[in-house]
Amino acid sequence: MIEASDTGSSQAAEEGRKRDFWPADKPGRKLPNPKLLYGASAALVAVIVAVVAVLVFTGGEDAPAVNKAVPTAYTPDFNGEGFAEIADRSADGRAITEGEAASAKELKGGAYSFTLAESEVTGDCKSATWGARLQGDLAKFGCSQIVRSAYVSHDKKHVGQFFVINMKDMQGVQQILRDLQRETGAGWVTPLKVPDVPAFGSGFSAAYAKTYGHYAVITWVERAGGDKSTTLNELIDVSLVIEGAADFLYGRLDLASGTGAGQ
Repeated sequence: MIEASDTGSSQAAEEGRKRDFWPADKPGRKLPNPKLLYGASAALVAVIVAVVAVLVFTGGEDAPAVNKAVPTAYTPDFNGEGFAEIADRSADGRAITEGEAASAKELKGGAYSFTLAESEVTGDCKSATWGARLQGDLAKFGCSQIVRSAYVSHDKKHVGQFFVINMKDMQGVQQILRDLQRETGAGWVTPLKVPDVPAFGSGFSAAYAKTYGHYAVITWVERAGGDKSTTLNELIDVSLVIEGAADFLYGRLDLASGTGAGQ
């Protein structure tokens, strides 16, 4: 007699499922290395922590865009006449102070009058500029400070930016003035952004750079709000007024040459 077997019984089904889900160990089959699993887990945790840190400290927002404006017209003066006494920083080693940078609170010339809106001195020359080539030359030729000041005319029609770049020597100044020429694409000094002052660099603007010994002095002016209804002659007149903020450098020249008390 052949005994019948219940192939559909629950016990048989359970055994079948076990065989299907858990394949039998076979010779040569290797399990994952526990150390690799732990390493992968640690790496994943590190990535998660880094992402959380970025979100916490930045709020998940992108960094503000750098104002990469350049002047419409730019005129450099490489001469440096009258500043031979401080052609090298070794003759004028004292760092520019906040007081010197903000000393010209009011500027007036001809029909134009300006008030200092804000001034900043930084020892991080890269943070006040943009452009890899310009920043590379600033480092190469010994930039130690950049002064940036923003001016607004009393009638609110003009805005001006005033920069002083403290280089190691006159050779470095002349290289930076070459870098600032528009056709090089090397970069520029970033305008100082001031609350309640019209954004700078969007309209027709003119910049003039001069060699004051081991200092590069740059004035950059335009009509407030980027108004393009202006002439180059008008901006030249405005620029000459803004350049008056460089008067403190004459005090340094006097001190180095022994002809005055200086600042």
